[in-house]
Amino acid sequence: MHHVLLYFGFGTAILAFFLCLLSHARVNKINRATKELDWEAVANITGDLATVKKTVQTLNNRLNGMHSSKITDEELIRQFAQQQHTKPNGRMIGG
Repeated sequence: MHHVLLYFGFGTAILAFFLCLLSHARVNKINRATKELDWEAVANITGDLATVKKTVQTLNNRLNGMHSSKITDEELIRQFAQQQHTKPNGRMIGG
């Protein structure tokens, strides 16, 4: 039983070490990629991203509107005509 715990602990430590090396490599890669980036470039990227996001939202809204169930003009006219043919409630309004 003691050997199993020893091997399990050793394996976990090795796995943690390799994961730390992997994360270190990724952080260094990001640092090298953004080394020449200044605040003006970050502001431009942020503005461009906001513009693209707004465009995508508008496009999604248009696409969702194309597939929504809408009442046609004929149905609206038919409903209006049915409302006009109903009997009055007995009260006279006006003149």
